[in-house]
Amino acid sequence: MSFFVTKYTGLHRVFRLGTYVSIKQMQPACGHERRYTSTSEENRRIVKIYTKTGDKGFSSTFTGERRPKEDHIFDALGTTDELSSAIGLAREFCIDGGHSFTDQLEKIQCVLQDVGSNIATPRSSARDSHIKKTMFSSQAVIELERWIDLFTEELPPLTNFILPSGGKSSAALHVARAVCRRAERCVAPAVRSGETDPEVAKYLNRLSDYLFTVARYAAMKEGKGETIYKRPE
Repeated sequence: MSFFVTKYTGLHRVFRLGTYVSIKQMQPACGHERRYTSTSEENRRIVKIYTKTGDKGFSSTFTGERRPKEDHIFDALGTTDELSSAIGLAREFCIDGGHSFTDQLEKIQCVLQDVGSNIATPRSSARDSHIKKTMFSSQAVIELERWIDLFTEELPPLTNFILPSGGKSSAALHVARAVCRRAERCVAPAVRSGETDPEVAKYLNRLSDYLFTVARYAAMKEGKGETIYKRPE
């Protein structure tokens, strides 16, 4: 089950692998407590987590188009959700380790919500209003590059291949990096066909580089050694 939140004026919508429900007066997705019902007592009602609309193996994009669940759009959506979950787990280890970059990881999870919204709006069936609401900013890519450069300045040069290692925080970030590479591969067909913004693919590409870099940084800060690849005898 995958959820992606996209913002509107006075309205938020939550995507569940293409289907969505409207939620009035919902708080911002990150940095604040969320409310999933309206403040009006008379309008308050429980939003069911199940919709039953996908029981026959089809689901809907934000544009209302019905596609098989194995469609590349839903494959990309699901893998992006898996990526956010992997980052969330890594972030918990990083919080325990007292790392300074945990706010960056939270912001990245928020950006991945926007990535999901863009993927869930294939251009082939989108109206201009759909595209406008789910545009993805190139500014997010620039921010990742800036973070990568800052961490790289503090790291020792990479002279060998390393294995995912370096303590729990580092190893979890390496897992997230591997999932990110898969998300990038899943998004590639949608980008090539013109259905997804190319900036989304760029973001996932830079994000895997960021996760690799910050994994090394976490190992260094925790005083954990990275395991060097050695060719087996």
